[in-house]
Amino acid sequence: MKTMISLAAAVFSLSSLSVAAHDMVPAPAQTQDILIKNATVHSPSKGVLTNTDVLIQQGKITAVGPTLSAADATVIDATNKQVYPGVIALDTSLGLVEVEMMRPSNDVYEVGQSNPQIIAVSAYNPDSEIIPTVRVNGITHAQVVPQGDLLAGQSSLVSLDSWTIEDALVPATQGFHLYWPSIRRLSQDKDKRKEQLDEYQQQLKQIEQMFADGQRYHLANRDKQVSKIDLRWQALQPLYQRQAQLFVHANKQLQIEEAVALAKQYDFKLVIVGGYDSWRLADLLNEVNASVVYTRTFSLPMRHDEPLEMSFKIPSLLAEAEIPFALGFSSDWNSRNLPYAAGQAAAYGLSQQQALKSITLDAAKILGVTNMGDIASGYRGNVIIAEGDLLDPMTSRIEQLFIDGRQIDLNNRHQQLYQKYLKR
Repeated sequence: MKTMISLAAAVFSLSSLSVAAHDMVPAPAQTQDILIKNATVHSPSKGVLTNTDVLIQQGKITAVGPTLSAADATVIDATNKQVYPGVIALDTSLGLVEVEMMRPSNDVYEVGQSNPQIIAVSAYNPDSEIIPTVRVNGITHAQVVPQGDLLAGQSSLVSLDSWTIEDALVPATQGFHLYWPSIRRLSQDKDKRKEQLDEYQQQLKQIEQMFADGQRYHLANRDKQVSKIDLRWQALQPLYQRQAQLFVHANKQLQIEEAVALAKQYDFKLVIVGGYDSWRLADLLNEVNASVVYTRTFSLPMRHDEPLEMSFKIPSLLAEAEIPFALGFSSDWNSRNLPYAAGQAAAYGLSQQQALKSITLDAAKILGVTNMGDIASGYRGNVIIAEGDLLDPMTSRIEQLFIDGRQIDLNNRHQQLYQKYLKR
């Protein structure tokens, strides 16, 4: 009996953990104009603008330029301050994980190898304690991505300040996520190696069968000959209609080549996620107008004979190859380091403006969003006011953050614990 009570208590404590909520109240809608004066504005499209004002009205940037004025506006003196657009974190599991090692608080993975109908954001927790610790580094929005084997489901773009999932969702191009199989290291044992190769070929056949089934369903649905609804293939329809994108998670050259062959076969819109070897395949990727979300900036090289700084240099190699790309960070809490990944790329060949663009405007473009990621008229009022360089962890200090013109509370669990232990 005591054992049963202890087990029940443990289950209750873990279940409670999965629905934990942070203490920060989401900001109300903007009701008063905000005028930021005398700032150094970092625009991904126009470069650095000194002594520049930014006017935000009803959640949108309406004017950028010198000596702006607005009646009854809240005026923020940003002399000697830096103004940046909000950062967009791609390929995250934010809001799906609270404690990685505790299964009840981890909703990133779904059982099965063909789950196109799964929408990851349906498990998103807008009250996650992790979210405020991420946005304090300037991240205002995140792509919430499912993980799994092969066809894992659909991602969504969310605001990192909201009461509910519905409040958080931002309209973006629908994205399906396919995790391309790979063999990490071939065994030296002949029988084991054959087993590895057979398993890899079997997974490739599964991918081929899935998309062939999806296409047959698409054609039958187009001709109104579907007799029984299949939720998997019904969900996949926008992909065949080129109204959605296929995000293929792949790093090695062979994987990327196979993914491009699949995209060509079905005329899919393709985005490569990971993309370690993508710079080697510029002609192939540009042939199908593919984009890359590079996620390995802080990783070690994939091969023993590569330079130690190889992972840092790949963004500049992508830029040289004229492959459209953005930087991502495949994590939940660790995605807060995305601005610093961009800074690292800037230290290894990428220009400062390209680095900022890769986590703002280019990230928005990959998601099909046209009104985010820049400080310009008509864009959403996602604005950072900082002291120092946003991409440099040694100098940056974010003082104010706005999402759609709403000033966000920058308090978070880390700050609370820091203040607590200062009193010890």
